Amino acid sequence: MSPSDNESVPKVSASHTWGVMAILGRHLWPKGEKTLRLRVVIALAMLVLAKVVAVYVPLLYKQAVDALGSTAAQAVAVPVVLILAYGGARVLSQAFGEIRDAVFAPVSQRAIRNLALEVFDHLHALSLRYHLERQTGGLSRVIERGTQGMEFLIRFTTFNILPTLLEIALVGGILWSLYDWRFSVITLVVIGGYIVFSIMLSEWRIKFVRRMNDADTEANAKAIDSLLNYETVKYFGNEAHEARRFDVGRRRYEVAAIHSSRTLSLLNIGQGTIISIGLVAVMVMAGSGVVQGTMTIGDFVAVNTFLIQLYMPLNMLGFAYREIRNALVNMEKMFGLLEVPAEIADRPGAPALKVGGGEIVFDHVDFHYEPARPILHDVSFRVPAGNTVAIVGSSGAGKSTVSRILFRFYDVASGSVRIDGQDIRAVTQSSLRAAIGVVPQDTVLFNDTIYYNIAYGRPGATREEVEQAARLARIHDFIMALPQGYEATVGERGLKLSGGEKQRVAIARTILKNPAILLFDEATSALDTRTEQEIQRSLEEVSRGRTTVVIAHRLSTIINADEIIVLDRGRVVERGHHADLLALNGAYAEMWRRQQEAAAEAERQVEEPPSLRSEGHLRVAE
Repeated sequence: MSPSDNESVPKVSASHTWGVMAILGRHLWPKGEKTLRLRVVIALAMLVLAKVVAVYVPLLYKQAVDALGSTAAQAVAVPVVLILAYGGARVLSQAFGEIRDAVFAPVSQRAIRNLALEVFDHLHALSLRYHLERQTGGLSRVIERGTQGMEFLIRFTTFNILPTLLEIALVGGILWSLYDWRFSVITLVVIGGYIVFSIMLSEWRIKFVRRMNDADTEANAKAIDSLLNYETVKYFGNEAHEARRFDVGRRRYEVAAIHSSRTLSLLNIGQGTIISIGLVAVMVMAGSGVVQGTMTIGDFVAVNTFLIQLYMPLNMLGFAYREIRNALVNMEKMFGLLEVPAEIADRPGAPALKVGGGEIVFDHVDFHYEPARPILHDVSFRVPAGNTVAIVGSSGAGKSTVSRILFRFYDVASGSVRIDGQDIRAVTQSSLRAAIGVVPQDTVLFNDTIYYNIAYGRPGATREEVEQAARLARIHDFIMALPQGYEATVGERGLKLSGGEKQRVAIARTILKNPAILLFDEATSALDTRTEQEIQRSLEEVSRGRTTVVIAHRLSTIINADEIIVLDRGRVVERGHHADLLALNGAYAEMWRRQQEAAAEAERQVEEPPSLRSEGHLRVAE
């Protein structure tokens, strides 16, 4: 980010800061949690006790010094008692602080956990459109830094800022009541100057922190994107290109980090200078008091001890303020995620979908991803309960859009989609999606065991049910032949398995889900012919007796469908049985002829002797 970009750097407004603090306060004083609220009260009591004892320590120190200066007192045990009391007070001050931390820890950790869970749940509630546009690496970094910022903010606000402010008030009152009022005024003026200087310089520095965070997020997003596409990088030999893209963000981070480090040094020097000026001024006054006889040596030592004891947490206060501002910057984007509206939301009081036979009706549906880009135009069709309807068409015809609308990843622009007479917009999304089982074209598996990926269809299923689903999907024998069996890991996105094996896992978990409606979204189009035929038999068994929608590319897989819907540029142009559509000699018949010719050509190439193939080229059969 260049210097000219400063204006584009977002600021943490006062209203936003108080909004964040209000959210944290709500979680630190949780409604209905009497035990946690009691812990907050006890922790605050320990905080006050720790500081009261801490400010009494210099007074004990003063009395011990004065006692040692008296000839008569040196012969008795008074100085020893005072010294022991001084040591005990220091121990008590620390003990109260540690008890406070231990009592409050469950409160702060519960708040952090609940806030992180709130963000995570909200991300899953956002639309498919949002997740198609976002970068996973950058998003994970935002959440990670935001969660760390919350933890820091809670810890330092509760255990540093509040205790320091309380200690400043107590010390100011003691200096005013025991000594000259000027001691309190000078001390408070120095503290005020220190705080103002720290705030002003920290506010100036905050833009460098934002630049560092933006550069870090950018570099991390590029790194994860590159690693997820490891094979593609290797195919094109673009390792150096990916390294350059990654280094752009790291270079920006490096420049911002250097500026941040230099300005931090300037801030530390200024803070140290202000503290030293205040300390010297007060000690000169105390020394004059001793010379004039208005103060004892013990008073001189006590004043010095008060100030050093006060300036130590004040030094931490400067650090805490800087880090709290950094935490607020980190939390800006994470809390900003909560402000992203859910495009698809349940209506207030929406009932659950009641599935009978599972009849599906698309009634004059129009749809667009963007107003200037219409996708579906007046699409109407009906899938009777227990029937199979196939939807075919050329690339871009709107086939997969139908599946996304049915699953309610998007809402229609006009018209309606009904299941057993219920508009899917009027029921809860969870009940709708529970009723539909999907086997997609590109099955992405979790980087976990095969067992976990099958059981994902119904996490509470027994092992026997999981294995039975695998048998129905014709993958149980393959799994048992693996050295680790069901505990074998599938790798990132399931890359350790072949396309056919991944599809069988997808079928198995859909069987385990046991939905009333099945949706096959080009589930076999990426497979070779032999694997496709095997998978097709599994799909036919699974769909028997269930309402089924098949989004198909290869027409040979849907010739037995009860009805075939042909889409062209988002419109229904033909519909009927396979034989009827061939007899029409229209769009479907043309697609069928092309695929049959392509299949014949592929078979001919497989059978053709190598000597007849073009020199320098290898023809690959589908």
